[in-house]
Amino acid sequence: MKRIAVLTSGGDAPGMNAAIRAVTRTALDKGFEVFGVRHGYAGLIAGSFVPLGVRDVGGIMQRGGTVLGSARSAEFRTAAGLEKAIRQLKQNGIDGLVVIGGNGSQTGSYSLAEAGFPVVGIASTIDNDLCGSDVTIGVDTALNIALETIDRLKVTASSHQRAFIVETMGRGSGYLALMAGIAGGAEAVVIPEFETEPEQVAAEIRRSYDRGKPHAIVVVAEGARWNAHALADYVTQHKARLGFELRVTIIGYMQRGGAPTYQDRFLATRFGAKAAEEIAAGNYGVLVGLSRNEIITTPLAEIVGCQKPIDPALFELARVLSK
Repeated sequence: MKRIAVLTSGGDAPGMNAAIRAVTRTALDKGFEVFGVRHGYAGLIAGSFVPLGVRDVGGIMQRGGTVLGSARSAEFRTAAGLEKAIRQLKQNGIDGLVVIGGNGSQTGSYSLAEAGFPVVGIASTIDNDLCGSDVTIGVDTALNIALETIDRLKVTASSHQRAFIVETMGRGSGYLALMAGIAGGAEAVVIPEFETEPEQVAAEIRRSYDRGKPHAIVVVAEGARWNAHALADYVTQHKARLGFELRVTIIGYMQRGGAPTYQDRFLATRFGAKAAEEIAAGNYGVLVGLSRNEIITTPLAEIVGCQKPIDPALFELARVLSK
């Protein structure tokens, strides 16, 4: 009987547990033994393997985070660390590995594949910046949390006729901020991909008040040059001239927490099942993702070093709809 292992790596994303469950049960159905790797690549190097049966993954798909744990590993990025990881896999009789994670995690997958170890990746990151998938595990939940925050802030902003900044996660990607800004009816969106100066934001806020709006919401990506605190500080310094100030709400890690939405559970389930099927079929060195609602695989070699771009038309749509 062949053995496969599954690990989660990098930032946790709602839906990871559903993917673990699907990988495990699909692989078991195909006659494999399944093992979980605790704490990502760090656990792989340490040989932290635990057997996973049907009941071990029962009742986990509605839980946020990852039951296997996650950790970043600087050691794994070294030649010696990679060698240790492969040695552990072989010593434990593992014939294939499924890696659930984003850009950094799939770079690790590619390193294993290049070293000759059978590996399949699953696209999972709330940033949605991973090439090879239209949408990744965790995005829908993170966006819904951002939208709920915006909706709640609009209520208090309208009551006091105030302007608020909402800062989303996303590292160097503005996807979450842009989509939340469009769906949340923001007056301005600030993301790393399109430079926006503080005076432009101030002008949008002023125009919104001139049009009779009782509130103003600015959605900012954490990776933007003018992030939430920088923008707020600028407006405070020029308050006498601009005539208003900005209150800051940073959503932060709340976007990763909580129960995954239906969309993330279903997407993760499809991805996990497909990954196990690819392992069983001997199709290694690929990433499982979504394209036009079809589950696809893309060679890891095409994923590494690629960051999915933002559609400029969506940024223009956010500007048009902010009126």
